[in-house]
Amino acid sequence: MGSMKRLALLFSCSAAMLSAADLASVHTVYVMKMAKGLDQFLANHLVSDHVFRIVTDPTLADAVFTDQVGEGFQMKLEEFSPTPESAKPAPPPKPEKTGDEASPLLGDTVNKLSNPASSSSFGRNKGTVFLVDAKSRQVVWSVYRPATGSTSKQMDRTANDIVSRIRKDLNPKGK
Repeated sequence: MGSMKRLALLFSCSAAMLSAADLASVHTVYVMKMAKGLDQFLANHLVSDHVFRIVTDPTLADAVFTDQVGEGFQMKLEEFSPTPESAKPAPPPKPEKTGDEASPLLGDTVNKLSNPASSSSFGRNKGTVFLVDAKSRQVVWSVYRPATGSTSKQMDRTANDIVSRIRKDLNPKGK
């Protein structure tokens, strides 16, 4: 085996162990509102199967369950768990005014967008559930389990499948 292949294998094994370690450090979770009420079924199974403690105050959570990532999720996360000032990037310096900005017809609308989180389709639920570390903002676990329908029975089955998968990932050797 070449040294590059060994290095790639080492990194992939290290990443898997790091992810498992991150997942094992999660004890309390906040479950954000999800499509079709999946959040309620998921919370029920997480509690009844003793996987995690569910908190109703997101500031007390080690991690957050969500069915979407992207700017909208990031904005919600910032509301209840702001990024520490030391970790925030410095704002870019403001350009000096040259006099060209004086025209309200031209200068005011250049590079202005409406709220990108509300118009973006990135992160909309397509069957993936993410567990995001509340402090590091890293996805520590995810699973793709699309619901086969929207009835209570189908949503409960989907939530049960998700919790079964996370239990398996928390205890990979069946200990």
